[in-house]
Amino acid sequence: MRTAIASILLSVGMLAAQPQQAPPALPPGVTVEANIAYAEYPETKVDVFKPAGWSAKGQPKHPGILVIHGGGWTGGTKESMVSRWVLPYVEKGFVAVNVEYRLARAAPAPAAVEDVLRAAQWFQKNAKRLNVNKKKIVVTGGSAGGHLALMVGLTPKKAKLGKPAKVAAVINFYGITDVGDQLQGPNMRPYAVTWVPEQDGRFALADRVSPKTYVRRGLPPVLTIHGDLDPTVPYEHGTRITKALRDAGNDAELITVQGGKHGFPPEKMKELQEQIFAFLKQRGVMQ
Repeated sequence: MRTAIASILLSVGMLAAQPQQAPPALPPGVTVEANIAYAEYPETKVDVFKPAGWSAKGQPKHPGILVIHGGGWTGGTKESMVSRWVLPYVEKGFVAVNVEYRLARAAPAPAAVEDVLRAAQWFQKNAKRLNVNKKKIVVTGGSAGGHLALMVGLTPKKAKLGKPAKVAAVINFYGITDVGDQLQGPNMRPYAVTWVPEQDGRFALADRVSPKTYVRRGLPPVLTIHGDLDPTVPYEHGTRITKALRDAGNDAELITVQGGKHGFPPEKMKELQEQIFAFLKQRGVMQ
């Protein structure tokens, strides 16, 4: 049992709970506005990356991408997302908003969901200033970031987690879609237990912050990417949400990474990005 838990912690820690690091060098012409507050908490900051040739005047509006880091709601930083998650979109002409939010040590569930919904609202409100087409804002993230990206795309007003967001598509990398599944039983994970600790109504809260709860007709297109050997977030989280979305009449696709675990090497990420761009072009987000 100790070995299994150690393996889970190592997997999560290696992928997402990364230490602070210096930002990478930006490609020529790419600029960044760093640490802009979108809410009142110290953690609620975004970095805005603008592509080469960006201008607020006299230029066609850009598509936008909201990027959310993972780390089991207990770790990770927005800075860890720049090279492999932010810049591929910026180089395709997107304006990218890279989000920091409250982790469990600052505030447990549902704080992270509330924060990313507010970040999405901030992006919409600032779209004109950023020369972004409000109708072409996409949201993406991996692991807990994938979960939060799904929550941005799916959360309705009745959830009382914040004002619902309007996004053009969700790109979900191996996100948790059923939080309660990770609180007990064979899929229990320490990070989930930390984010949703013991309390009255614990499993009702887990449902309230689970994307599966909000599947209904009329949702934005969702592309899920999941390895079939993922030891941290079971592959079934990806297959079940995709089936549920399709059964409800939505546009949903699943890319299965054969032999894939929790996170993919750089060469695989480049291959997947091309598939993502094709998905977004087919839905009119990109040219």
